Amino acid sequence: MDKAGFRRELMNCLLAISAEQRSEKSRKACENLVGMEQFRQASTVMMFVSLPHEVDTSEAILHAWQHRKVVAVPKISWQQRHMIAVQINSLETGFSTAASGLRTPISGVPVPFGEIDLVVTPALGFDKKGNRLGRGGSYYDRFFANAELKATRCGFGFAEQVLDSIPVTDQDEPVDILVTDKQITYFDNRKGE
Repeated sequence: MDKAGFRRELMNCLLAISAEQRSEKSRKACENLVGMEQFRQASTVMMFVSLPHEVDTSEAILHAWQHRKVVAVPKISWQQRHMIAVQINSLETGFSTAASGLRTPISGVPVPFGEIDLVVTPALGFDKKGNRLGRGGSYYDRFFANAELKATRCGFGFAEQVLDSIPVTDQDEPVDILVTDKQITYFDNRKGE
């Protein structure tokens, strides 16, 4: 199956999870995430603002603020096809919503790549080697390719999003850790580090 086929299958899988299940599974996934050493040790955590069908990150974001961590989220430049990390202090205000439903900060203080300790990344799917299948825009792949970024890369999703393998290209950047509602998996994916 090609990437488009996997994306359709994974999207259908996500849409099949009921709101009640999604809420409970998100709570467990956030519990696993904030309990990790890499999360506890991080001063600056880059999270993502969830789409309605994705794992809900809000509990982990609130936990980070309660523990005096800097929380950054992606600010997307659709025209330039890239994203930067900007600090947020609220999940309620200061966002615009794209046609896709993605909420992105309107403004915010950019966080330098070198200051980010942990990047929590979404995807439609992950495989058992730490590869991720995004939505096809390569925003996170380009972000991860920045030489200044030394942060731990953490995939975050539901157990249903983990496949045995997904197709990858040379441009696809894997994650170091995968956290779901069921487990935490560590990978050794860094090339030449």
